[in-house]
Amino acid sequence: MRRNRARQKEIALQRVEILIEQCTDSAKFDMSIARRQAAIARTLCLRFNLRLPYEMRQIYCHGCKNLILPGMNARIRLSKRRKAVTITCLDCGFIYRKILRSYSEEEQT
Repeated sequence: MRRNRARQKEIALQRVEILIEQCTDSAKFDMSIARRQAAIARTLCLRFNLRLPYEMRQIYCHGCKNLILPGMNARIRLSKRRKAVTITCLDCGFIYRKILRSYSEEEQT
């Protein structure tokens, strides 16, 4: 039974990766199809208790959980004062800030 569940998780992760790759490609032509593919990928992750890598998590808005792509429905700005990347979802208005660390700080830790 455990082997079967592990196999199901492995297949689900492969399908999520395929769906996310396809949704970023299809967003150029039809945003509604891309959103649906991203929603299916997110549903698979929730159903099989999968943790997505950081790069894949960044395509989802933290507020409305929709697909966000820079230039289409998200604005990305660099802040010099805070040394941060600001991602704004243009659908719900949620602002996500990612603090950037300098190389000297990384060497000390």
